[in-house]
Amino acid sequence: MHKPEGPPEFALKETSPNIGAGAVMRDKLSCTYDLVEQMQYLYVRVVKAKDLPGKDVTGGVDPYVEVKLGNYKGLTKHFEKKSNPQWNHVFAFSKESIQASVLEVVLKDKDVVVDEFVGRVMFDLNEIPKRVPPDSPLAPQWYRLEDRRGEKAKGELMLAVWMGTQADEAFPDAWHSDAATIGPEAVANIRSKVYLSPKLWYVRVNVIEAQDLIPSDKTRYPEVFVKANLGNQFLRTRASQSKTINPMWNEDLMFVAAEPFEEPLVLTAEDRVGPNKDEILGRCVLPLHNVQRRLDHKPVNTRWFNLEKHVVAEGEKKKEPKFSSRIHLRVCLEGGYHVLDESTHYSSDLRPTAKQLWKASIGVLEVGIISAQGLMPMKTRDVRGTTDAYCVAKYGQKWIRTRTIVDSLAPRWNEQYIWEVFDPCTVITVGVYDNGHLHGGEKSGGSKDSRIGKVRIRLSTLEADRVYTHSYPLLVLHNSGVKKMGEVQLAVRFTSLSLINMLSMYSQPLLPKMHYIHPLSVIQQDSLRHQAIQIVSMRLSRAEPPLRKEVVEYMLDVDSHMWSMRRSKANFFRITIVLGGLIAFGRWFDQICNWKNPLTSILIHILFIILVLYPELILPTTFLYLSLIGIWNFRWRPRHPPHMDTRLSHADAAHPDELDEEFDTFPTSRSSDMVRMRYDRLRSIAGKVQTVVGDLATQGERFHNLLSWRDTRATTLFVTFCFIAALVLYVTPFQVVFLLIGFYVLRHPRFRHKHPSAPFNYFKRLPARVDTIL
Repeated sequence: MHKPEGPPEFALKETSPNIGAGAVMRDKLSCTYDLVEQMQYLYVRVVKAKDLPGKDVTGGVDPYVEVKLGNYKGLTKHFEKKSNPQWNHVFAFSKESIQASVLEVVLKDKDVVVDEFVGRVMFDLNEIPKRVPPDSPLAPQWYRLEDRRGEKAKGELMLAVWMGTQADEAFPDAWHSDAATIGPEAVANIRSKVYLSPKLWYVRVNVIEAQDLIPSDKTRYPEVFVKANLGNQFLRTRASQSKTINPMWNEDLMFVAAEPFEEPLVLTAEDRVGPNKDEILGRCVLPLHNVQRRLDHKPVNTRWFNLEKHVVAEGEKKKEPKFSSRIHLRVCLEGGYHVLDESTHYSSDLRPTAKQLWKASIGVLEVGIISAQGLMPMKTRDVRGTTDAYCVAKYGQKWIRTRTIVDSLAPRWNEQYIWEVFDPCTVITVGVYDNGHLHGGEKSGGSKDSRIGKVRIRLSTLEADRVYTHSYPLLVLHNSGVKKMGEVQLAVRFTSLSLINMLSMYSQPLLPKMHYIHPLSVIQQDSLRHQAIQIVSMRLSRAEPPLRKEVVEYMLDVDSHMWSMRRSKANFFRITIVLGGLIAFGRWFDQICNWKNPLTSILIHILFIILVLYPELILPTTFLYLSLIGIWNFRWRPRHPPHMDTRLSHADAAHPDELDEEFDTFPTSRSSDMVRMRYDRLRSIAGKVQTVVGDLATQGERFHNLLSWRDTRATTLFVTFCFIAALVLYVTPFQVVFLLIGFYVLRHPRFRHKHPSAPFNYFKRLPARVDTIL
């Protein structure tokens, strides 16, 4: 059975929401929007007005519309002096909060003192029609305005009024009654939205050589290097070994760029004329849309580019009339790589940049973001704790953001989204955030959207076509320790289009082929990933409503590469758990050898004799045993998707000082005494790691020294033993030798000694290179 991961409140809970999936009765809506609970809304679309009467002294009218339903009131913007205004504004009133029986749409004239009534249209809620998508939208109609007594007034208003659900296409852009307290300037910040990550490319610049450089000081040998920058990415080559005016480098520099290409690639050849003093010898600007794109490892053509040197004369830049220096480059946009912006361990997309290399999708992922419960108050408003929560989900290049539910610790979103799946071994990330940009938060400038928690679900752990409805704990690590910030309720369904195609994916490489033909170094990958995250967060923060930098960085685990004591411990214990199986097998074998259970030892002897006499049975028996163990374990297979495990993360047992160190900035902002203490602790831990690594190296070197004649007597013994063993094995059947060795290993304890065996003693006495280390 699956053991609990820490305290029960941190566990996953199965839920039974009232959703359409699996229901016997299915209408048109529940087929397309069946992973969330249906929420009923009254929609009012205010389109335009005409023939409005003049109300003020000048005979004009400054019209706006007020939509009233009980205590809820929604307003359109007003127009100056316009008798035929157009708004095309949709209002959505949640049916749960409706306490009135009449909808009132009032047209008013904006005035300095008090707004003047122009006319109104009344609707009985029982008479309002229902609309079920994919029915076509309700056509708006002209309604004659009435005065307060119900008699016809001058002017007409074009409206559409209907009852619908959140599946209606008017829903995302509508003004919502549950956000009635939000000012009109902040409404854009609470809408739901679908975003696409910018298309990312790796840019490879192979700097080969330069010619005819003109250093200002002709008396010294130039030390020339090339500096390249793309946006806010800066790289440089090493100084050329050939200290002439025709230097050579043949170095590769890699950048990340996003379409549309806004920044050019700028290269400058510079001469190191003194410490921290460089002289620019020439500059070259390359727009990326002119750069060749390649899909494979075939080399692109090299090109010579002029290096222009600018001199400032009379306040303006002029090109020198002399002949130009040149630089020899090979530049290309790499379409065969996948530009990593997520950690490879939980990547949601592994496709190459170039669309021509994409394979067909293997399935569809649908996620219903239903609700959250027990959220922690993230801020105070009117002297009480509150939260304005929204969710963000990221899978592949598509990001989604639900609408913000204002002032609720148990928000209900009931929004459903769909993604194409190209690889089952990918992860979807869902984060919950508090919107910090309402009620004037935007103006303060320093406010941020606070993280409440996130959930990761690996698609390969989901059974196809099954709906998983669970409440996931939102666990966040703070300086004070791990804290549950609430729970988020999701419904997830992964639908496979073809089982054969999906199973064939397991035999294919995880990343595109270019990652294996021309691999990037680990340091290079980390640097490029950091640049990719910066580009994605910058582009998405410019969207409307913006997906802010702090949200994108939390979703993409920007700080996952930073060292922390807690993570190091967690990874160490993960290794011990993995090795636990081998250790358990070793203990079991030791019990066999020591005849703790005589019957088992006798059975193992019989099995050993059969396998030695019939060696062709060894492999089939091994595979049969593995298949039987797998079938036996099927009964205890996990029934729920995996989620954050506090015990495995060592989050529940972390020392406060270790957590403070993990949340420290980089570089550190702590006092020198604190840093000294942590540095000393790190040195002691690193010393233990160093010892373990040294011991492993020692064992390897001893194996190497068996035949190296470093210890002539030891090697003589080993060579003599090998020669005698070869002669014995030539004349003795292999099965007899193997039987004798096996019986010797499995011998009864009365024939054993406590001290180590001769081969073990011999191996421990072999020399290692540890003696020659300073």
